[in-house]
Amino acid sequence: MTDERRGGVESFDSVLVALADPTRRQLLDLLAAQGEVTATTLAERLPVSRQAVVKHLAVLDAAGLVSGCRVGREVRYAVRPAALDATARWMAGLAADWDRRLANIKRVAEAVERDSR
Repeated sequence: MTDERRGGVESFDSVLVALADPTRRQLLDLLAAQGEVTATTLAERLPVSRQAVVKHLAVLDAAGLVSGCRVGREVRYAVRPAALDATARWMAGLAADWDRRLANIKRVAEAVERDSR
């Protein structure tokens, strides 16, 4: 595996780890629906504290899924779709590889069945 490919997989790892938590997925859903909002606004819609929301946002930020922008005294968060899009493309590539492998297995199995008749 090349260094470039390994770095890509590591970034996918951070996205997948971030998405593994249901609260973080809810945060992404809320941000996608509401646009740019503060941690306080997000905490009002979740059964966790504002501090917990900030910690979850830090994980999402480190994975490249959200970004925070200071506006006066507030930090407003927004979704950054690039990392999620790249991870989805990587997963689609894996799925396509498996589809090809399964199609080959099916073809071989059908050929064996035809030859055995």
